[in-house]
Amino acid sequence: MPVALVLASGSPRRLSLLQDCGLQPMVRVAGIDESVQPGEIAQDYVARLAREKNAYIRAQVEDQIVVIAADTTVVIDDILCGKPADFSQARDLWQRMGGRWHEVWTSVCVAQGLVEKQCTVRTRVLMTGMDEAQMRAYWASGEPVDKAGGYAIQGRGGVLVRAIEGSYSNVVGLPLAETVQLLREFDVAIWEDRHADQSQYG
Repeated sequence: MPVALVLASGSPRRLSLLQDCGLQPMVRVAGIDESVQPGEIAQDYVARLAREKNAYIRAQVEDQIVVIAADTTVVIDDILCGKPADFSQARDLWQRMGGRWHEVWTSVCVAQGLVEKQCTVRTRVLMTGMDEAQMRAYWASGEPVDKAGGYAIQGRGGVLVRAIEGSYSNVVGLPLAETVQLLREFDVAIWEDRHADQSQYG
């Protein structure tokens, strides 16, 4: 019998990535404070938020349900860059990132009842620069508004990415290889696991 799975995130990108693995999780959004604590570095910040999101939703569901939560942030010059609130913030961010490498950190927390497992992944991304007209056009598209770092590598923002080192799906919002490994530890079968089972008994 398939394991019931809840995604503690309203991100359509994370949902789509899990669906690509053959999963159809229920979606619930965790209402937590996502402020950065004083002195908190990127990997600690995303790890804490992933745990807090998971715990928030886990308290609302039955113990046998597996809950997956994640948080992503972008870092450049040791500054944690969240989602730009307006064009001015986005422009400042893109000007800082243009022609330089930045880091994308995502932490994934999977839990069932009292059992909790977690991983944190880093990807380096090299961005090209944009002139004022390009920045205004990209902002007007609406794509940067709800994205950490102000761009979507899987969308129009893909043309801004010159190179990456590490997991592509991590930049989208969920490092798939690592996430699948965590889910398998809770007996959550993805599409190839189910195919293998069907082949074995078919």
